[in-house]
Amino acid sequence: PTSSVATDAAAPTLARATPRSSTMSAMCAVIARANASRARHDAPRRTMRAAATATTTMRRRGESVRAHASSKGEDPFRNAKFVPAASSVFDAVTQDSMYQESGDEGVLRRKLKVFSGSAHPALSEEIANYLGMDLGELVIKKFADGEVYVQILESIRGCDVFLVQPTCPPTNDNLMELLVMIDACRRASCRSITCVIPYFGYARADRRTAGRESIAAKLVANLLTEAGCTRVLLMDIHSLQTIGYYDIPVDHIYGESVILDYLTSKDFRPEDIVVVSPDVGGVPRARAFAKKLSDAPLAIIDKRRTGHNKSQVMNLIGEVDGKVAIMLDDMIDTGGTLLAGAELLRAQGAREVYACATHAVFSPPAVDRLSSGAFTEVIVTNSIPHTAARDFPQLTVLSVGNLLGETIWKVHTDHPVGNSNLSK
Repeated sequence: PTSSVATDAAAPTLARATPRSSTMSAMCAVIARANASRARHDAPRRTMRAAATATTTMRRRGESVRAHASSKGEDPFRNAKFVPAASSVFDAVTQDSMYQESGDEGVLRRKLKVFSGSAHPALSEEIANYLGMDLGELVIKKFADGEVYVQILESIRGCDVFLVQPTCPPTNDNLMELLVMIDACRRASCRSITCVIPYFGYARADRRTAGRESIAAKLVANLLTEAGCTRVLLMDIHSLQTIGYYDIPVDHIYGESVILDYLTSKDFRPEDIVVVSPDVGGVPRARAFAKKLSDAPLAIIDKRRTGHNKSQVMNLIGEVDGKVAIMLDDMIDTGGTLLAGAELLRAQGAREVYACATHAVFSPPAVDRLSSGAFTEVIVTNSIPHTAARDFPQLTVLSVGNLLGETIWKVHTDHPVGNSNLSK
């Protein structure tokens, strides 16, 4: 090879170079540039092949070590901290960076977005305030023919999305709005969609009581799943068997825990309290509630249902004379069952009667029945929006915003939902 620095004596020789030597020099330069370009393009591929080879080698070594230790009855990895295996080099890089961000807590900090439907924006605001964040921005409107339009106004790509929407009256409109919200989020490439349904409409249509009846609770579960929902958060569902209708994870919490805290703050003497189940189906709920409330005794009202929203009280099982009776149910619809039960309890000598329920549906004439004077206090939660038309002197409304906010955070950070069982 010729030196890169030419002396003065060699200059005439270079000047007299033949055309053939100049052509060869140009060809060598072109080949050198092509090799350099190929090396730049092949570098990432060589890196990926090397990383994949290293991953395979480490996996084989791990399998070999475990097999050798197993033959001796040992576990060499019992004190090790494992990271889920990656399916590709890119997954390995992503998982490693996510675990580095989590620190010693071992929790993946994903992006969290909470959106509210039009059914209960006040409750959604309470949830967002508890989480220390703003609600997500979206547009919900109806066309002249009643069709629902939903548009997400911010990027939710890769986010964990929580949609807060109770399917309270008007049930069908709120349910359809929730389905359209799910579809909008799914098409926006979010990571997961959790439907937070404080009050689940169609929950009482969970079984067939006569021939040729529909099971609407199962139908709604299918609609939510097919729309793109990946998880459902329910509160005080009418029947726990409804959870089995879903093919996706379901987290169930009890809003009655908020009522329990409220009653505990009152100065009741433990020996004066008796928890009353308004029907046989509510006995497990009432028994768990009584155990938490100073292990109070239990009474049961035997009733016969003669039709939809119609029932007839038959007998009382238990002692209520001179006691403070606390009637517990999952919802109050027309209030007929509770009113008949309260009158029976008063006739059996109960000193005070409290009606407690998570969901205040209050279909007419519930307000007139509950304010008739048979109840000392009616305690409900705000799982359904409360309006001035539904107010009366004996009514107390407790907020479940903090309870739902805490549950959302636990679901988002992959922590156990500890309030899923009232009896614990």
